[in-house]
Amino acid sequence: MALNSPTRCAAPLTRSVPPRSPLAFFNRTFSRPGFSTEVPAARLVSVRCQAPSPDGFASKRSVNLDESEASIGSSGSSSASSAIDFLTLCHRLKTTKRKGWINQGIKGPESIADHMYRMALMSLIAGDVPGLNRERCIKIAIVHDIAEAIVGDITPSDGVPKAVKSKMEQEALDEMCLVLGGGIRAEEIKELWSEYENNSSIEANLVKDFDKVEMILQALEYEMEHGKVLDEFFISTAGKFQTELGKSWAAEIIARRNSRLGNTRD
Repeated sequence: MALNSPTRCAAPLTRSVPPRSPLAFFNRTFSRPGFSTEVPAARLVSVRCQAPSPDGFASKRSVNLDESEASIGSSGSSSASSAIDFLTLCHRLKTTKRKGWINQGIKGPESIADHMYRMALMSLIAGDVPGLNRERCIKIAIVHDIAEAIVGDITPSDGVPKAVKSKMEQEALDEMCLVLGGGIRAEEIKELWSEYENNSSIEANLVKDFDKVEMILQALEYEMEHGKVLDEFFISTAGKFQTELGKSWAAEIIARRNSRLGNTRD
């Protein structure tokens, strides 16, 4: 949910970690609604998984890493270590709840990973579209909110300027790529993320639509489960779908909602 252009991710696999620790972000605590754009001094820290804070923002965390363990891609075991560190960091996507639902008082709301998973399913079942690479859509859906593992789910209600949010997420992605150990997989993640953020392909266009489609479908489901009326999610996405497939799926959800609300009010 941010805009920025891609940057090269990490040094070649034979090089050791640069002076700035890949885990520096874990030592930040972001407050709301104001966010500092200052980058703290780098230092080596230790990282452990933690339960998310109630508001869904990143809390201080650490993973025990010394200089030898932090060496990038120098051996098979180092590569495995980097992969597990990266996956451990991504655990936060499973535990951080989406802020919009927290603000609406939804109990046990979906996580960031829940949201991305259903978007990936949408990409998997999407009908044939001329020139569309569905596999790339699936990959984009899986990584489009990945930086939120560090910065949390920042919503418009937090009052964070778009440029600040974009900078935070780009820096978070850079940090995650360093944790992963650089190389072609990290480069691919950055390329996919940037493609989505810049809305620079037909695949990105469709996944952008799926981001909104998934949200309004979830809103409809929460309306039905909790007896709420969540108009703001439908209003905020109205007229913003770019693709015919996105428009048709959104129209189906809205038709079902209107039918339900009509029956409820009769």
